[in-house]
Amino acid sequence: MTPTQTPATELRTEINHASIHSSSADNGWQRQGKLWSNLKELCDLLRIPVASSVNDEEFLFQHVQFKTGQRIHTIGQTFDALYIVHSGFLKTVLIDEFGNEQVLSFPMKGDLFGVDGIHTKRYSSEAVALSNCDLIILPFKKFTTLGRVHVELEHAMYSVMSRELVREQAMVSMLGALSAEARVARFLVSLSERFAEMGYSSKLFNLRMTRHEIGSYLGLTLETVSRTLSAFNEIGLITVDQRSIGIIDIDSLRTLRRLPPSSSRSKQAARKLREAGLMQTKVPPPNKDWDQVASA
Repeated sequence: MTPTQTPATELRTEINHASIHSSSADNGWQRQGKLWSNLKELCDLLRIPVASSVNDEEFLFQHVQFKTGQRIHTIGQTFDALYIVHSGFLKTVLIDEFGNEQVLSFPMKGDLFGVDGIHTKRYSSEAVALSNCDLIILPFKKFTTLGRVHVELEHAMYSVMSRELVREQAMVSMLGALSAEARVARFLVSLSERFAEMGYSSKLFNLRMTRHEIGSYLGLTLETVSRTLSAFNEIGLITVDQRSIGIIDIDSLRTLRRLPPSSSRSKQAARKLREAGLMQTKVPPPNKDWDQVASA
């Protein structure tokens, strides 16, 4: 941020960049899809070191595309591969005998999923595309072959699996220790950080998941999630426009424990808006083409 920029002007810049990027990314997805990735591209995506002893073209990994709403694998399906997200957004869920869903995770670019099938040789969860997705298939037989020949690569892959496990454990710990408002706040912070890791804007992004899915993930009702997001908007921590979220005060979101009483929110909101220079600023709506593709 330059000395003359306020958080408001910085956010407006992020909005313009995000809109341009969203439109071009979706159009590009429809025009062409990558068919294969070599090992170096795979390791870069997973953020692990490349094994120096491996020829980049020695192993190639196929891409497969899924449209919004399609299932990648179902509960009980025979396990034969791990999946790496090259682009797009997904959810993994458990489904009980009554058809109720419990959201377990929201895999994004660079995430690995399908690990739950290793133990029983059948997937214990279901993975569903929340947007158009480009996934890289890692056949488990190929993974084990790589591990026998290149031990350092096998260890790096295990570190990726461990990373996913740590993230899930952190979520379980959060559910038991934090208030409803704090859960939603930490969820937004986590999304912001993950978008930054992917090279996207950390200050403006679209929620690919519904309020109901967020609630399932956080152990909250849809109404609680919606009410909390509205309250965060009211006191100037974020801006909300349908599925578009603008982060105004991420430090406060990180440390928030509970919302202030409703009687004091208007004063806090006015102060936040003055500090951010947003008293006369309306955040533009999200890019329409992006939302149409996501909901297609």
